[in-house]
Formats: sequence, structure tokens, C-alpha cells
Amino acid sequence: MFYLLQSDLSKTVSDVNSAGSWLPIAFQFIFAFGMIGTLLVVTHLLGPKRKTTDKLQTFASGIENHGEARQPVAIKYFLVAILFVLFDVEIIFFYPYAVNFKGLGWSGFWAVLMFVAFFLCGFIYIIKKGALNWED
Repeated sequence: MFYLLQSDLSKTVSDVNSAGSWLPIAFQFIFAFGMIGTLLVVTHLLGPKRKTTDKLQTFASGIENHGEARQPVAIKYFLVAILFVLFDVEIIFFYPYAVNFKGLGWSGFWAVLMFVAFFLCGFIYIIKKGALNWED
């Protein structure tokens, strides 16, 4: 009986590793790349040939462009965004504890308390460094 199961299993494994089982995937890749190439060539051939200033101008929902887009932005915006993401992700770690707080017992409570302590140390460090002060 074991020999019969083993021979059926080896036959199934050899069927999966045969070249015929990869043929549909190869056809799909050939079709996808062929479609991409065909669409690129067709749009190049059928696309507009006259390049006027109106056609080459960037379209921004009908609003006229005013000034340069590359204006300096205060680094405080990026710092606050990064700090928000950091503390937001740390808050997400409280969810598993809230769901399983009875099953975790006292060891889970002390682990979460230590996590909160590290969290508060980081928050106090940020406040002491003045990272959230907008005035220079």
C-alpha cells in the first residue's frame, strides 16, 4: 500500500515539474509582453506628430502655472510627519495586548509597561530636543 501511495506521489511530482505545466505561464508572459510592445508601436504610429507649445505644456486641470514648483519647504513638516508615523506605529502595538490581556497575565502587563516606559522616554527626548517647536 505504501509503495502504491509513493508511486502516485512521485508521478504527481513529476507531472508538476514537467515543461508542459509551465506552458500556460509562458503563453501568458508572451501575450503580456506582446500586448505591451504592440500598444507602444501603435500609439507611436497613430499619435500626433505636430508638437506645438500648447501640446507640450503641462496640463494642470486648466489652472495656469505660476512660479517655480521647486520652492524650499521647511524641514519641520517632514520631521513632524516622520514622528507622527513613528508614534502611530508604536500605538498599533497596543492592539494585540488589548485583545489578549487576560491570557498574557502579569508578564504581559510588565512587558507592556516597559514598552510604555520606552515610548515615554522617546517622547520626552523629542520634547527636550525641541523637535515639535515651530518657532526657531
